[in-house]
Amino acid sequence: MNWISNYVRPKINSLFSRREVPENLWTKCPECGTMLFHRELSGNLNVCTNCDHHMAISPRDRFAGLFDAGVFVEVKVPEPLADPLHFKDQKKYPDRLKAAQKATGEKEAMLVAEGDIGRTPIVAVAQDFSFMGGSMGMYVGNAIVAAAERAVKLKRPMVLFSAAGGARMQEGILSLMQMPRTTVAVQMLKDAGLPYIVVLTHPTTGGVTASYAMLGDVQIAEPNALICFAGPRVIEQTIREKLPEGFQRAEYLLDHGMLDRVTHRKNLRDDLITILRMLTKQPPAIKGDLPPPATAATPSSEK
Repeated sequence: MNWISNYVRPKINSLFSRREVPENLWTKCPECGTMLFHRELSGNLNVCTNCDHHMAISPRDRFAGLFDAGVFVEVKVPEPLADPLHFKDQKKYPDRLKAAQKATGEKEAMLVAEGDIGRTPIVAVAQDFSFMGGSMGMYVGNAIVAAAERAVKLKRPMVLFSAAGGARMQEGILSLMQMPRTTVAVQMLKDAGLPYIVVLTHPTTGGVTASYAMLGDVQIAEPNALICFAGPRVIEQTIREKLPEGFQRAEYLLDHGMLDRVTHRKNLRDDLITILRMLTKQPPAIKGDLPPPATAATPSSEK
């Protein structure tokens, strides 16, 4: 009996047992609860195929779906002081940075790149909400300044994708100082007569909204994106009144004149090509003649 129990039965079970499925093959939509296969979701630019909910997308995947053939060159960003305030809450600030870097595979919360979109050369900047909530610290300020300087040097438009929970508390007043710094960087573009387009994604809040995210020549938002300085829950608790339905969402802000348009992620590249060509006084693009982007599942970049 021991031989059957200890050898035969485990052997049979191993032959017929189900293989373990990796956890990252399926993603549950936070809006409708649909389970989405990773390739299907990636091919749809991280937009739910059932309810059209726009999920977070990494800057690299976004750039792969934005630039011609998914090819872009990263722009170097000056490194700030690693831990200027020696801040510590439940963890030390350097430990939080290391954990975020390990989880995302990125150095910081913002990626700067240059390349062509519809054969129009641009400089693009994108925030990564999965990196400490996309919080605005000194590195983010350096990234926007570096992007603006590069755009002015090359005489290119600049496109920025915002996604942030506000300023980074671990850097205190130094993070708040990035608001005037980035405002000056945007002014450099305006003084050079270069277009500055902002795409606000979910969520864009706090000091980011109070600075570079709302200074674009054209303000675009993804559907249902939360865009605000103070969140609706904080406002409700302060004024003790029920807020209107959809308050501070992209569609509400569009109706009240804060945005120029709300665009689905799948249509965003085409809209940006049209707007960039108009602002740079180029003839309209012939859609069939434009080089396609890379698929979201196979992004490529050059360093």
